[in-house]
Amino acid sequence: MNQRFFSHETALIDPPFSIGENTKIWHYTHICRDVKIGRNCKLGQNVYVAQGVNIGNYCKIQNNVSIYGGVELEDYVFCGPSAVFTNILRPRCKYPQETPDKFIKTLVKTGASLGANSTIVCGITIGRHALVGAGAVVTKDVPEYAIVYGNPANQKGWVCECGFELVFTSAKTTCSKCAMKYEKLGGSVAPCKE
Repeated sequence: MNQRFFSHETALIDPPFSIGENTKIWHYTHICRDVKIGRNCKLGQNVYVAQGVNIGNYCKIQNNVSIYGGVELEDYVFCGPSAVFTNILRPRCKYPQETPDKFIKTLVKTGASLGANSTIVCGITIGRHALVGAGAVVTKDVPEYAIVYGNPANQKGWVCECGFELVFTSAKTTCSKCAMKYEKLGGSVAPCKE
């Protein structure tokens, strides 16, 4: 078979699927049917991707991550080891809710990073280039460029697209690592439009 992506011989990929060019799928990973994965992604060992999940381009999903139905990852999303998503708020074995129409949607936007062992409770959006700390339990939306951590996760500051913390002493600042310029706009932060 002439695949444009790599999958380790122990990976299980259920058809039909759509997997982009140069994507790599490693040991014991299970990709369920109807999954769409973009190009140049890396899925580590023992990753589980449930039926119908959409993953963008250039995503990196580390070992032991579970991505359940109703979750969408845009481009350049990083999921640290053992990060997990939920898709039902009140699960019960006696009253199954395991059909796609029951799943509560979760969106992780472009460039966001989720730290190791973080838990993302369903029904939220993680903003572009946000940074979720290791072990955080995220229970509400995360603004673009925000740093959040803790249980429950709370915002602790702002982060540059390159990953370095932004320090504001006025309405505008420059990243000390990459020199990208940012400004505060009310309760949010955005790159300067200069």
